[in-house]
Amino acid sequence: MNRPLSLPARLVDALWQRPHLWLLLLLLPPLAWFGVVYFGSLATLLVQSFFTFDDFTMNVSTVLTLDNYRALLVPANLDVITRTVSMAAAVTVASAVMAFPLAYYMAHHARGWRKGFFYVAVMLPMWASYIVKAYSWTVILAKGGLVYWFYRTFGLSGFVDWLLALPGIGGDSLSTSNLGRFTVFTYIWLPFMILPIQAALERVPTSLVQAAADLGATPAQAFRTVILPLAFPGVVAGSIFTFSLTLGDYIIPQLFGPSGLYIGTMVYTMQGSIGNIPMAGAFTVVPVVILAVYLTIAKRLGAFDAL
Repeated sequence: MNRPLSLPARLVDALWQRPHLWLLLLLLPPLAWFGVVYFGSLATLLVQSFFTFDDFTMNVSTVLTLDNYRALLVPANLDVITRTVSMAAAVTVASAVMAFPLAYYMAHHARGWRKGFFYVAVMLPMWASYIVKAYSWTVILAKGGLVYWFYRTFGLSGFVDWLLALPGIGGDSLSTSNLGRFTVFTYIWLPFMILPIQAALERVPTSLVQAAADLGATPAQAFRTVILPLAFPGVVAGSIFTFSLTLGDYIIPQLFGPSGLYIGTMVYTMQGSIGNIPMAGAFTVVPVVILAVYLTIAKRLGAFDAL
């Protein structure tokens, strides 16, 4: 006579027969934590963005208002949003231009130890602390630093002085210019562009390129009509990282470049220094909306298939 199964044995048997239920139980704790910590904090900021902040008493009241969102349309706040989005777009474009040749070489030409070397070279900066990388650039871009030594050695000081004199780009020095800020942003987020493009290029069959050549296409035509369209979802996938990370960063704008707040530094200032949490919440909604639109467009372009 068979002995009845114990409760743990019956439970294991039931989960074995229902793999989807087992998967749900495994994913439930991290998803619940993610929902509470991430979406809970966003929901809290969203609700608080409708609260009222008294400039005289510096207190927040639960009186609902749209004044915080109207304040976003003030020229000074619009300037913060425009400055942030412009830098994010510039960093994204520059990262794509620099990443594509390297990713193409990694995908179609590097073999053996060279492929491993480039993988490590691309991923190694990602293992270092973000703060360490950012502060190291303050030394590199400082007057008397490595970059200035390079320019003086190769006689490029005049060209650098001309760049720093350009409005909107230059400044007193590289570390206090928008050019220096743009350089640091691009360096830090570049690996996040290289890897998705490389993954997309790996999926491009070499037979298609060979067929284009057999049909009389030049290398430039084959690149424009075959490789680039098929690899473009990887570019869009990489741009999700570079654009969003630049959009929300608040440390680099404080270390480099001229005076002028970004969305991240505005949220930090409003919440940390002034205590105006409703206005900080309203500024937080701006990148959320921008990224929601951006991700919708990226999904239509097939970017998620390249991740």
